[in-house]
Amino acid sequence: MPALETELAAERAHLTASRLALKRMREHAEDLFASGDQVAGDPFAAETLGRHLARRIADLADNPDTPLFFGRLDIDEHRYHVGRRHVTDAVGEPMVLDWRAPLSRKFYQASAVDPQDVEVRRRFGFVKGELTSFEDEHLSRGEEQGTSQILLDEIERPRVGPMRDIVATIQPEQDALVRAELDESICVQGAPGTGKTAVGLHRAAYLLYLHRERLRRAGVLIVGPNSAFLQYIASVLPTLGELEVRQSTVEGLLSTPIRSVDSEAAAAVKNQEKLAVVLQERLLAKIARPEAPLQVSDGSYRWRISVEALRRIVDDVRREAPPYGIGRERVRARIVSMLMLQSEARRGDSPSEGWQRRMGKAAPVLEVLDRVWPAVTPEQLVFEVLSDPATDLLDEAERAAIAWAKPPKTAKSAKWSAADAVLIDEAAGLIDRVPSFGHVVVDEAQDLSPMQARVIARRSEHGSITLLGDLAQGTAPWAARDWRVLLAHLGKPGARVVPLTTGFRVPAAVVALANRLLPALGVDVPEARSLRTDGALTVSTVADIASAVVEKTRAALHHPGSIGVIAADAAVGRLTDALREAGLEDPERIVVLPASLAKGLEYDHVIAVEPSEIVAAEPRGLNRLFVVLTRAVSRLDVLHSHPLPDALQGLS
Repeated sequence: MPALETELAAERAHLTASRLALKRMREHAEDLFASGDQVAGDPFAAETLGRHLARRIADLADNPDTPLFFGRLDIDEHRYHVGRRHVTDAVGEPMVLDWRAPLSRKFYQASAVDPQDVEVRRRFGFVKGELTSFEDEHLSRGEEQGTSQILLDEIERPRVGPMRDIVATIQPEQDALVRAELDESICVQGAPGTGKTAVGLHRAAYLLYLHRERLRRAGVLIVGPNSAFLQYIASVLPTLGELEVRQSTVEGLLSTPIRSVDSEAAAAVKNQEKLAVVLQERLLAKIARPEAPLQVSDGSYRWRISVEALRRIVDDVRREAPPYGIGRERVRARIVSMLMLQSEARRGDSPSEGWQRRMGKAAPVLEVLDRVWPAVTPEQLVFEVLSDPATDLLDEAERAAIAWAKPPKTAKSAKWSAADAVLIDEAAGLIDRVPSFGHVVVDEAQDLSPMQARVIARRSEHGSITLLGDLAQGTAPWAARDWRVLLAHLGKPGARVVPLTTGFRVPAAVVALANRLLPALGVDVPEARSLRTDGALTVSTVADIASAVVEKTRAALHHPGSIGVIAADAAVGRLTDALREAGLEDPERIVVLPASLAKGLEYDHVIAVEPSEIVAAEPRGLNRLFVVLTRAVSRLDVLHSHPLPDALQGLS
């Protein structure tokens, strides 16, 4: 025992020294920031250096409640502490290795069968940043203790507030996905509680570490299903030392204000991929063959381009198939180029750039352009399609569903819906190029419509994606039933599809309950299994739902962690009032949540209210119920006064 206490004291001393070293690194960065304008050679260099140092200072922020390191590797008489960021001593020797460093991979991948030169792997237990314990595995001796108790304690730790990182608990199969190459796109089919969201976020952090400058230029984008989900995950990347990542919903990527709501029928049609073809056909139909020659004067001479030459220009550009707006500019440029050739032949020298600009804006040139390749805005194109959706690609019912009963007078006065905004983005992509991110992480991807997927495809055309989701949790009318189909819409048909089926967060009893729904969901996904055996599940028939919710919520407050009361959307107000009247208002711990917003969130204790109402509220209600049941990471209470869905019959 004294030897263990001595070892623990030595590790605590190393933690204290590491924190002091991190503080020194931050102070050094602050000193450089303060004197940066004196060091830089010019204002631009000073601004660039200032931005870099500001990022560096933010990266080096310390959180006393978060341990600087969580593990140690003993290799060839060297000891390497593994943590969330790289920390060095005064002479530059590493005191803590970043978890993303190549050597750190051994912490996650080494085993008794394949020790990878690791003699001892040590895991540390912490309570609010205070080092309390450690466990050793002597891998070089073939000793591997199975599931670490420290690992289990970390996985099962109660959840309050935003999502935590999983850097201390990454499993080998997760680590392999996190460290996949930048140019590889991956689709992770993850059962509830398998850590697919954390895998995606950690992959983003890993790629930023490995390809810092490339991804800083191109950018990293994380797309989530709603703002509540983005708030939930917002703290993960900063704890891993990454701050420069854009997080958005699909709607947040669009620039069109949403001022109307579609009918279900209209939304269903507008989200089909063939609407992209409809827009493209309508746009290309605007291109016309020249019917008359061009005559234009520069004040000294009159120049002429024949109708045949103009037709060649238009036909050549059309064959090149550039974005529509770029095509218009190519036609203009080639017309000006032909005028330049005539001017050079007559004058003997090349016209000035000013002459070229004037000719490109001359009224006769603009008249030709507007006839053969007219300018159009994305809003105008969608306005025209919705005002008159005449196309053989849509049947009569589909045309009737999307046509405006009373079209607005102009595109500027139109009140656009969410689906219209996606169509406008599609039109914008047809007219001009959209900047592409270096890597895009898409979570809860199973609910993307084909047209929403194309929004993301345009922004990842020259980059890779990490697609995260669970087909069993698809609740939208157009939710994917096959990842290959969705990957094709995203422009990544060859992406690797990898299943994660071992759960670390949702207890086995809850997983078993949710698995009963799988046969009825119409998707081919493997059943999940859980390493958690500590959870609690109750299914209760009650006479008064509101009273039962109050009783269960009061009882749940005796346990640590967060509480989510999840019900059909229409019941949320009534249940919120019941809890308020009972004095059970604690926004830090209790959330009453509509089932439609539960996806991607987790609570230690979930009270699932009236499953049959959740199922009846929407066409894919059973999928929604699957989502609701799998939000619990410790305890689940199912309360019902109406009969349970068939798949859950016999539980109470």
